[in-house]
Amino acid sequence: MPRFMKITLEKRGVSCVARLLDEDAPRSCDAVWKALPLAGDAYHAKYARNEVYTMVPRFADHEPGIENPTVTPIPGDVVYFSFAAGMLDRRFKQEKGIEHLPSLIDLAIFYGRNNLLLNGDVGWVVGNVYASIVENLDAMATACNDVWRSGSVGERLIYTRHEV
Repeated sequence: MPRFMKITLEKRGVSCVARLLDEDAPRSCDAVWKALPLAGDAYHAKYARNEVYTMVPRFADHEPGIENPTVTPIPGDVVYFSFAAGMLDRRFKQEKGIEHLPSLIDLAIFYGRNNLLLNGDVGWVVGNVYASIVENLDAMATACNDVWRSGSVGERLIYTRHEV
């Protein structure tokens, strides 16, 4: 039976629905599903292009490792990134108010084309595609683009279970 998440940009009042890709990323899906709801401040990517994300403390009993990896996510991809201690630079963590976290999880949605996960500090950043947006991608893309143009201050990205 398919599992679904609702992903919301709280301040903008826009949500979409994503289907978990249990067949392609079972460990990532299980880790996220067990931890839901998850939420945090929303940010728009600087380098990856069409990405909105939040960062949360580690929540899995065991890290899922790499599965269904990508460095070129497509519109509608929902991606799990695991950043070990020392991987994110001090200033970046201070800017985001997460300097107290030794390591963290980045939960991201991609809403447009031509994304490339290359970071000047560390090189290629591989993420696990664990879900795909199946409802309301267009409205979410408009809201995500507004995060880019208008700013993310006060915006939260929320992941919850969605019953069909």
